[in-house]
Amino acid sequence: MSDIALPYKKEVGEIAASLVQDGMIVGLGSGSTATCFVESLGRRVTQQGLRCIGIPTSVATAKLAISLGIELTDFIHHSVIDVTFDGADEIEEGSLNLIKGLGGALLREKIVAAASKKLVIVADETKMVKQLGEHTPVPVEVTPFGWESTAHQLSHLGAQVAQRWGNDGKLFITDGGNIILDCHFKEVKDARKLERDIGSVVGVVESGLFIDRTAEVLIAGSHGIKRLEH
Repeated sequence: MSDIALPYKKEVGEIAASLVQDGMIVGLGSGSTATCFVESLGRRVTQQGLRCIGIPTSVATAKLAISLGIELTDFIHHSVIDVTFDGADEIEEGSLNLIKGLGGALLREKIVAAASKKLVIVADETKMVKQLGEHTPVPVEVTPFGWESTAHQLSHLGAQVAQRWGNDGKLFITDGGNIILDCHFKEVKDARKLERDIGSVVGVVESGLFIDRTAEVLIAGSHGIKRLEH
């Protein structure tokens, strides 16, 4: 199936890549729109001689960056990231709070976001919602041991819980060796409280709720690029 939003994703990826300056440590996000950003950044590195170093949020992003000639580093050598460009599954109007993790990289994405001076989200206009949870579940990364008990506790928070399965028909395993439980909530009125409540469940590693982390959003759509700041 073709991605009708792909031209928008490529456009916003190019704009985001143009914001990277020489000498920056850059967080490299995961997902389809972040991939467009990484590809555009790679072109700047090879064609314009841009000097930057990336910290990837997934194994897939790391492989892509290496193939494009982008130098990579880790937190041993660079504990602070200048700016991270990443995608999102839902972006709440006004607050710019996020749901991330449908691609399964939410833990590394949140670690990289937390280490960044600035988090910039790149997305197409279909990702904007009035309230989080309108279209997507909240992904929750949990330890494989005792996941059934963890799922039971999450259901007490009002979630309909489903295991994440891969396209190969096997249980989806994250880069960190954990599993994903997709938590469908009827509505998410207080995302900040929900993030705390999910995090308090034993067995939960991290949730896909990104609260008060976004500095800026670049949205591409039929009317061009829109910049939103928190």
